[in-house]
Amino acid sequence: MNQRTLTEKALELLKELISIPSFSKEEEGTAAALENWFKGLDIPFERIHNNIFAKNKYWDDSKPTLLLNSHHDTVKPNQAYTKDPFQPHIEDGKLFGLGSNDAGGCLVSLLATFAYFFHAENLNHNILMVASAEEENAGKNSLRGLLPSLPKIDVAIVGEPTLMQLAIAEKGLVVFDAVVKGTPSHAAHPNDNNAIYNTIEVLEWFKNYSFDRKSEVLGDVKMTVTQINAGSQHNVVPSQVDLVVEVRVNDKYTNQEIADLLKREAPCELKERSLRLNSSSIDKDHPLVKSGIALGRKTYGSPTLSDQAALSCQSLKLGPGDSTRSHSADEFIYVSEIEEGIDLYIKILEGFIK
Repeated sequence: MNQRTLTEKALELLKELISIPSFSKEEEGTAAALENWFKGLDIPFERIHNNIFAKNKYWDDSKPTLLLNSHHDTVKPNQAYTKDPFQPHIEDGKLFGLGSNDAGGCLVSLLATFAYFFHAENLNHNILMVASAEEENAGKNSLRGLLPSLPKIDVAIVGEPTLMQLAIAEKGLVVFDAVVKGTPSHAAHPNDNNAIYNTIEVLEWFKNYSFDRKSEVLGDVKMTVTQINAGSQHNVVPSQVDLVVEVRVNDKYTNQEIADLLKREAPCELKERSLRLNSSSIDKDHPLVKSGIALGRKTYGSPTLSDQAALSCQSLKLGPGDSTRSHSADEFIYVSEIEEGIDLYIKILEGFIK
């Protein structure tokens, strides 16, 4: 099937996906739509939970494997929407709808690219296409949970909106629950150990803390206090203040190193929720990256998290759309971005696997 026809089918599929609610853990409808898309192209596929995956026709176990992956779940629409999030429509070249940008445009573009190469012979890599679920909440049935059922993956393209620039590294994430303690008391009595007042110094510490190791690609580690909770009634000084602290980790630290460092130095109690979302990257001189650079694409480091965090192989984040539109009201992607995305995906792969 030619590229133009595949692009038209990709746009129609995206409209269908937008029209089907597919919040994380509730992707049955979009999974069924993806099954029908593969059936319509006579491409064999498998389904585990709401993850749909397929191999290229001339799969050869002796060859390394390239993974093409993006997700079909979405966050829930926020209250600022002025358009129906499940009613796909095009205005001024923009396709509106929940999940259009994150990451429906990437997903359908990768599906079109996979279909373009499905019948190709004598490729130097196998191609494995995975349309995954539960990416937005890093659920147990996401790509991470699917990996044990997949062949060994040697390199990956993870479809997320990057304006088709080459995100060669991605920050990891550690979320901490912090506790600032004090002495509970009646508000009418003196108290020199008020947990809320103690929190002022702790917040200043988090605000001003600097991590030593800088990354050429990802910059500094970024630490942010994102939640605070304390107190139950006006006349009681609480015994503690609970904070949530988010740390976006560059490629110069492991998540374990960050946890050890902060628990040793922070002026309060800290407990990490998980250490599994490490930073990820691909060498700038990797042939896949070089293929993109040869087409005028630029490299950069991404501050946002994706299913790359589940992968142990080198991986490149790349896709149509703009990350700043993700999770925003009246989400959209330009139709031209999808057309360009499919064209560039195909050209990058032609420079890598042929």
